[in-house]
Amino acid sequence: MVLTINAGSSSIKFGLYEEEANPEKTFGGQLNRIGLPGSRLSYTNFKTNHSADTESKSTDYVSAVTFLVSWLEKQINFSEINAIGHRVVQGMAHTKPTLISAELLDELKLIIPYDPDHLPVEISLIEAFQKYHPRIPQYACFDTDFHAGMPRVAQLLPVPRRFDQRGIRRYGFHGLSYSYLMQELESQVGKQALMVRIILAHLGNGASVTAVYDGKSMDTSMGFTPAGGLPMGTRSGDLDPGVAWLMIQTENLSAEKFNHLINHESGMLGISQTTGDMNDLLEQQHTDIRSAEAVSLFCYQVKKWIGAYTAVLGGVDILVFSGGIGENSPEIRARICDGLEFLGISLNASRNDENASLISVNESRVMVRVLPTNEELMIAQIISKMLVHKQLLES
Repeated sequence: MVLTINAGSSSIKFGLYEEEANPEKTFGGQLNRIGLPGSRLSYTNFKTNHSADTESKSTDYVSAVTFLVSWLEKQINFSEINAIGHRVVQGMAHTKPTLISAELLDELKLIIPYDPDHLPVEISLIEAFQKYHPRIPQYACFDTDFHAGMPRVAQLLPVPRRFDQRGIRRYGFHGLSYSYLMQELESQVGKQALMVRIILAHLGNGASVTAVYDGKSMDTSMGFTPAGGLPMGTRSGDLDPGVAWLMIQTENLSAEKFNHLINHESGMLGISQTTGDMNDLLEQQHTDIRSAEAVSLFCYQVKKWIGAYTAVLGGVDILVFSGGIGENSPEIRARICDGLEFLGISLNASRNDENASLISVNESRVMVRVLPTNEELMIAQIISKMLVHKQLLES
């Protein structure tokens, strides 16, 4: 068995898979709304088709890790697990899946200042499993892998060259999700999906848009950290440096407080002043102008990135919506695509309302699809292949 752990900005997803070429999920779930009211843990035993949920009793990520590991101990047989695979958002020089060692953990701890909102919890989860199950090898699957081959011009930041030499550049994230979406596109559309101009929109509490050509990432909206690009649930997205300077000066913000401001108090939450959750915002938009503006800004910015990446690619052939918002919100998809008919994008309203896999009209020059992402399955596939390769080498 392979256990997968996927720590996001407000959730921890987990899955237990049979180790094989096409891993089958036998148990899984997620701890969601971490740090928000109503945080719960939901799970499903896929062998018995039993599903349930329970109150998480965790108020932040530190308590969430303790709660989840303790809960998993009571649910699954760890003696059957051959490996644990973790989604690790930022690895700097590391892009390929890697066996986690003491040296790798030390490297990840050194770059915590580069991603203080993901790496600490990812490291704490790794260390928690090391403590209770030291015999089980753990692997890091890096979110930056998919974008590692981006053109140099898409990686450069317009700052003094010494920062580039220290690895300060645009990395891009959501790589495991994008790898899975490309795999699904190939299975549904055919190998031609790897040779056309594709825009992938992973829209959730964390959101990004990526331009793909010939199966390779050409550019992506997130940059050096996952806080860049689109405005998100609680993250600012791209921010004028002058605004950042003014915020720091006028509110006397330390580096830590500024980081918290742009990652946990901004985005949709900052604009609405009530919530960063898109479902809540859609419910409130008709009675609360701040919620309405938050939704409008999100759709507007996604539309701008689609336009920008159409220019990068010299056109677009396939547009894919994924992530919690992209998969489940017909209104958001419709508002993003409204006015993009000149690019060849035209939605079928009834298909869109049904969350169908193909939501464009038959005559649309651009194929618009809704694809549920599955980062955990991608991790399980990667780890299973690595274990097979390891066994072949040992034999």
